[in-house]
This record gives sequence, structure tokens and C-alpha cells, in this order.
Amino acid sequence: MHVQEWLETVPPLAIYLLVGVVIGLESLGIPLPGEIILVSSALLASQHGEINPFVLGACATAGAIIGDSIGYAIGRKGGRPLLAWLGKKFPKHFSEGHIATAERSFQKWGMWAVFFGRFVALLRIFAGPLAGVLQMPYWKFLIANVFGGILWAGGTTAVIYYVGVVAESWLKRFSWLGLVAAVLIGLTSMLIIKRKAKKAQGAPREAEEIVVAAE
Repeated sequence: MHVQEWLETVPPLAIYLLVGVVIGLESLGIPLPGEIILVSSALLASQHGEINPFVLGACATAGAIIGDSIGYAIGRKGGRPLLAWLGKKFPKHFSEGHIATAERSFQKWGMWAVFFGRFVALLRIFAGPLAGVLQMPYWKFLIANVFGGILWAGGTTAVIYYVGVVAESWLKRFSWLGLVAAVLIGLTSMLIIKRKAKKAQGAPREAEEIVVAAE
């Protein structure tokens, strides 16, 4: 079953909680499909009035900010042994190569790595714990975390919701246009067929007149 089809069977309150929890756990450092859940929920909100996009965006933003902050605290306390443990549990996501890449990004960009890391699947998982491991000052992390969380979670919700509304409206308009086009094509085809039929009927008559005149 597709994610969106499954979400359609879930009450709105449960969707808000699900989005907040999944995004929070992903931001904390657990590889989960937070973005897929958010996009599917926002698209569902555009099709069903029961789901409030503002509440959905707020829950996603809260989950992103809180999850990242918890990840930061865990990383700061656990240090590099935590990364080694995560590498054993999730080798696909926390391999030495991925950690080294993320670490270079943090050392080079600092706060910007936390901010823009929201928009990159791998860095979104790493951002909180790695910022804590690298002992980034919390106030710097918090600023980047809050603004990044608002822009990513709130922005994604708004964009997908708007696209969904426009797409649904366009599809409805397209269905009417398709109906009108089908009618016009049908009428045009009938007129062309009638015209050809008349010509076909007129041809024998012309032939007969020519024969009579010749006689």
C-alpha cells in the first residue's frame, strides 16, 4: 500500500502526531523517511479539508527543531563513540565515509551546515548528533536549527500543499476541457463524414447526368 493511501485511513490528529514524531526521530539521528511522510501528508491535506496545513506545518517544524536539539544533546554527551555505535547499527547511513563527508561540511560551513543540512537527506540525519560531537556552541546550533527547521518543514508543507491544490484545480479544469474537446472533435468528425457522404452521393448523380447528356 502506498504511503498516501495508508495515511487516508488515519485520523487527522494521528497524522499530525505521526509527522511530528517521524521527523523528530529522523532529526535525532534515526534514519526514517521523514520527508516522504511530510510530502505525502501535505499532499493529502490539499485534497482533504479535514487536515489543516498550518497545524501540519507547525507539527513538522516542532518535530524538526526538537529532534535536532535532542540529537545535539546526545551527540555532545556521547561523543565519537556514539558515531561508532551508530555506524554498527546503521552502516548504510553512518559509514565512515559518510561521517567524514559530513564532518568536513561542518568544519567548513559551521552554522550553515546545520541550516542547509535540513534540505539534504544525509545531513538531516547527521546534523544534530554531529554538531554535538564537534562541540558546536549551542546558541549557534539553536539559531541554525530553528531557522532551518521552519524553512524546511514549513516551506515544504506550504509548497506541496499549494502544488496539490493547483494540480487538483487544473485536473478538474482539464476534465472539463477534455469533455468540450471531445464534443468538438465528435461534431467536427460528423460534419466531415456527412460532407464526404454527400460528395459520394453526388458523384453517381453527376455520372448519370453526363451519361444522359451524352446520349
